[in-house]
Amino acid sequence: MPSTTFHVDAVLYDMDGTLIDSTAGVEGAWEEFRKEYPSIDVQQILSSAHGVRTVENLRTHCGVTDPDELEREAERFENAIVTSSTANGGAGIVLLPGVKAAMDELAPARKLPTPFWAICTSATRSYATTALGIAGVPMPDILVAAEDVTQGKPCPDPYLLGAKQCGVKPENCVVFEDAPAGIRSGQAAGCKTIGFLTSHSREQMEACKPDFLVKDMSSVTMKLTANGVDVTVHTEN
Repeated sequence: MPSTTFHVDAVLYDMDGTLIDSTAGVEGAWEEFRKEYPSIDVQQILSSAHGVRTVENLRTHCGVTDPDELEREAERFENAIVTSSTANGGAGIVLLPGVKAAMDELAPARKLPTPFWAICTSATRSYATTALGIAGVPMPDILVAAEDVTQGKPCPDPYLLGAKQCGVKPENCVVFEDAPAGIRSGQAAGCKTIGFLTSHSREQMEACKPDFLVKDMSSVTMKLTANGVDVTVHTEN
């Protein structure tokens, strides 16, 4: 299996579909919302909504436009992800393959003043902290959530802010993402991008042209250095 190693000043992770899997909860939440918004097509939403902020999905698919109502409905939706994730024997919110090894290696570098990694998610801070806690992901000092940016993915704002808060240039960062919207966000920010095949088809991910495309975090190894992280990507022949 060929491999490529490169150095970055900081690693910027997406959350859902990259570090954790909450598929059962997301599907359950949309089914719950269909009771109030019966015209929505859940399967169509699931094929396109991943990686996009909840408020934007609710605006697009449910027609919610009032800012206060959007905030309330976004909170209700993300609460529904947590409760739905274990309903009817669901798996819950769990770590994806390879994440624990990466977190163990990066654990010493999650705190200021040398935060060599961050999480930049389209989820709200409330949901993100809950989901990360359930899955057992250590909380980094740098967590960019939906409410921290004016424009979410695919705009570059989340990853630009993540790099800024780590005190590094975005072009010296690598972004890990499972969704085309997230890959495009990382690219627009000037970061190197690594795509995962955890939530979208290979064709969908290849279309947005990440620098590398691999199965999941188990195809990547990390080595903490004095001034950043050495990242090795193991690609298929």
